[in-house]
Amino acid sequence: MNTRAQQLAAFDRLLTIMDELREQCPWDKKQTMETLRHLTIEETYELGDAILEKDLEEVKGELGDLLLHIIFYAKIGSETKDFDIADVANQICEKLIHRHPHIYGDVEVANEEEVKQNWEALKLKEGKTSVLQGVPKSLPALVKANRIQDKVAGVGFDWEFPEQVFEKVKEELGELQVEVEAGDQEKMEDEFGDVLFSMINYARFLKIDPENALERTNKKFIKRFQYLEKKAKELGKSLKEMTLEEMDIYWEEAKKN
Repeated sequence: MNTRAQQLAAFDRLLTIMDELREQCPWDKKQTMETLRHLTIEETYELGDAILEKDLEEVKGELGDLLLHIIFYAKIGSETKDFDIADVANQICEKLIHRHPHIYGDVEVANEEEVKQNWEALKLKEGKTSVLQGVPKSLPALVKANRIQDKVAGVGFDWEFPEQVFEKVKEELGELQVEVEAGDQEKMEDEFGDVLFSMINYARFLKIDPENALERTNKKFIKRFQYLEKKAKELGKSLKEMTLEEMDIYWEEAKKN
């Protein structure tokens, strides 16, 4: 692996390239924080895909893309004299030191849960009026639900045992079924949301990331469905021409591959 000196030299090289691109490249010159925003989100999802695929070479490349975006935002900030990359780095350093008194102070913690509880308590002392204040509004709903539950658990608002959460899942499923039978679309949607929220909570108790779990299922379904499409093509048929019984044969084959 690279030495600290080599790491710093590589970082300095990237800063120099960013300066040159901002001065000389027509595309880079035009970019603003607003134009970069959607690209940054896209890069973050690409990194997430690479992590799920366990493709470390791809993870390395996507981390580079994301690092470039961070450098780019800092470069724009320096042009308006609001902040530069040193300010960005120093601010996160100060935050980490402040929020880890068990490392940089005299606070003692017994486990990870106490670290999380201290973290949320410190954020409230910093001026936040709610532990949920830091949950981004634009997060996808499934990820947002997971973050909400994680944050409130950090201040003690939580179930004690997984069995209690599973009972809540069953209770919410029962309430959903009542509304399905009643046929009220709006109430069905409300109850369906409650079922999803309780399932995400149960996942947390099982130490499962619900986003990762669902994405794994998405990938598994895509792989099996594409196998089915391939077999249909080999038979010279479209899927619409196949019976459900025929499709089920190849679906079961796909599960074995």
